[in-house]
Amino acid sequence: MSEHESVKQSPLGQGTRYVNRYDPSLLYPIARDINWQAQGVDRTKLPFRGVDIWNAYELSWLDSRGKPVVRLAEFRIPASSESIIESKSFKLYLNSYNLTRFGSEDEVRSHLQQDLSQAAGGQVSVRLIRPDAPGTIGQLEGVCIDDLEIDVEHYTPAPSLLKCSSETVTETLTTHLLKSNCPVTGQPDWGSVQIRYRGGKIDRKGLLAYIVSYREHGDFHEQCVENIFMDIWRHCRPQKLSVYARYVRRGGLDINPYRSSIQDEPVNTRLSRQ
Repeated sequence: MSEHESVKQSPLGQGTRYVNRYDPSLLYPIARDINWQAQGVDRTKLPFRGVDIWNAYELSWLDSRGKPVVRLAEFRIPASSESIIESKSFKLYLNSYNLTRFGSEDEVRSHLQQDLSQAAGGQVSVRLIRPDAPGTIGQLEGVCIDDLEIDVEHYTPAPSLLKCSSETVTETLTTHLLKSNCPVTGQPDWGSVQIRYRGGKIDRKGLLAYIVSYREHGDFHEQCVENIFMDIWRHCRPQKLSVYARYVRRGGLDINPYRSSIQDEPVNTRLSRQ
């Protein structure tokens, strides 16, 4: 099944009846390798590892006496899992907890972990956070390149804009100018990107123009980040590379994919725009 056909069968862009009783069948997985298979690429052979961090701000259920409990949640879905979980189905699934009674917070966590792991085809970690817990709004480390003066001609991905010199550097660059679109509804997905690398010095103006070129591109957050990683990897040939995107939330969820050539995980730093 192609990505287009798979997405057409998902809840995206369709009228929806909101369910307020626990229902894990609402989760809709989409295979991660669909786009790569269409390009004749075996995704498992690509040079990155990573994780998708989802933050939920609208999670609630009832305790055993019918009193509402409210929590924030962090979900970490490994990039090695078989599927992404389509975001609207994720929201509908979380909404299904609203009028369901559970005996304890641990019971809720157990259901979330089991259901999401089964849908993703990989082990998902779940952390529940009290709404009054201390929180920190931070920023992405690195040099922001947004104020560079550039002429922009491309609003669909243009990897040819990526250039690098023979000078070897280790640096971290950030931009808040990423925008892509939902592949079905066309709604804008706004994001910030952090790029860490060691290798030939990347031309910053070309990199910024390349990120801006996603402005009219329709794809999932996870696929956009994988494409950005692979375009930089192929065109600039760094020794090490990490790409981390922090997307603005929609419907009480934000999605933050991280792909890296080294074995590590990012800090879940919430940005002020999130």
